[in-house]
Amino acid sequence: MATVSFAGPASGSVVSPAYQKMALNTNYLDIQNDGWAKQYLPELYEQEVDRYGNRTISGFLSMLSAEMPLQSDQVIWSEQGRLHLAYQGQINPATGLVDTITNIDTGATEAHAVRKGATVVCTVAGVVFKAYVNQGIESTTAAYRDGESLDIFPYAAKNVENVSSTIGSTDNQVIKFFVYGSEFGKGTDTMQKSLEPKFLTFTNRPMIIKDHFEVNGSDTAQIGWIEVAGESGQGGYLWYLKSSGDTRVRFNDYMEMTMVEAEKVATSGTDANDSQLHDTYGDIEGSEGLFSAVENRGIVATNLVDNATDALADFDLLLAELDKQGAIEENMLYLNRASNLIFDDMLGQINANYDGGTSFGVFENSSDMALNLGFSGFRRGSYDFYKTDWKYLNDSSTRGLVGGIKGIMIPAGTSSVYDQSVGSNVRRPFLHVRYRAGQADDRKLKSWVTGSVGGPTSSNIDKMEINYLSERCLVTQAANNFVLLK
Repeated sequence: MATVSFAGPASGSVVSPAYQKMALNTNYLDIQNDGWAKQYLPELYEQEVDRYGNRTISGFLSMLSAEMPLQSDQVIWSEQGRLHLAYQGQINPATGLVDTITNIDTGATEAHAVRKGATVVCTVAGVVFKAYVNQGIESTTAAYRDGESLDIFPYAAKNVENVSSTIGSTDNQVIKFFVYGSEFGKGTDTMQKSLEPKFLTFTNRPMIIKDHFEVNGSDTAQIGWIEVAGESGQGGYLWYLKSSGDTRVRFNDYMEMTMVEAEKVATSGTDANDSQLHDTYGDIEGSEGLFSAVENRGIVATNLVDNATDALADFDLLLAELDKQGAIEENMLYLNRASNLIFDDMLGQINANYDGGTSFGVFENSSDMALNLGFSGFRRGSYDFYKTDWKYLNDSSTRGLVGGIKGIMIPAGTSSVYDQSVGSNVRRPFLHVRYRAGQADDRKLKSWVTGSVGGPTSSNIDKMEINYLSERCLVTQAANNFVLLK
């Protein structure tokens, strides 16, 4: 006898009725498990939701810097040295001999340029006094002639040890001094030796930045059910437009982040001690980005303005340091959210409704209106400061993820420097981007399409490839006026 059996419905093909008038797992076919063959149509939102708002972080350098072409493998510029002579060294109070002379800014050993007859203001053991230079670089003695030593006589005492009991006669005490003029007797010869301007030379090299996007030919003609949109203006129901647009926006961000974060490869000068990166990729040399330049040549403030109570006193320490440098009046603060709020709290505490504070009019508030606690600018001492949030420091997919940087202060205006390629002094923003460009090729931002889609067929492979390239570096001039908050 033959046996007849029913194997059951094929998966996703039959809806079983139910006595209850409701959607059950037995009578409702969802989009994930059963495709489009479903009983109830979903309410479809076609447009993507901007979950993270405007996701790009670029724009920081475009507001602060200029962009100029570069035709060499490196950019070289020179910055003026200090106009006045000031040093630190070791002094023997009994003899007045000063040696172990170093630069007041870098602490590096340096040949001084102080001549006989110069008058100096000195400080030893906290005692400030005036002195006369007895021997300087005009001497025939090698140590003096080579700028390794000098000796001084105080005006108001027999020897330096007699200026004050605080100094004493102990050898090798720290001395700081600067030249304030000179004095010569009647009928004496002129000042010996002449001083040449001192300058510092810095270099940076452009980095090659690349990115790539590809999609096969079939997917470029496949419509989707999500209407895409993005920061670069792409839109429609073709998903590859979304991917392509995001790649371009991401590359624009990479160009800016590279200029901010780039760092030169550390090399020791000997193959045995070179870094592994340098040994493996000899042509990967890195570049000096903004953070690296300020850490190497600028002011680094650690744990500054950590709370509103002590913020003003901390900030005044920073002003004292700015006075030692270029004392540029207008400065811009780019801060993370926490630091920005601390500045707001600090300024709010010295406003008029705070006991002992300043007047409301300073911040365009009045006692009859709600106090605006979001201050965009303020003046302290002889300096103006403008502050804002920097999205790059807050976003959890950029610097907000790892921290380490609370903000950066950038001076406004331009600097005068000698440009080696131009051969003259030029005025340029303190920050500017140099990109590689010439008559044959402009590598500021290149993009080109290859493959079977999107242009002339240039490949036998059925896909579209978009390539992005930029070759650029950041020039940070007068970095001694920049402040990195860590």
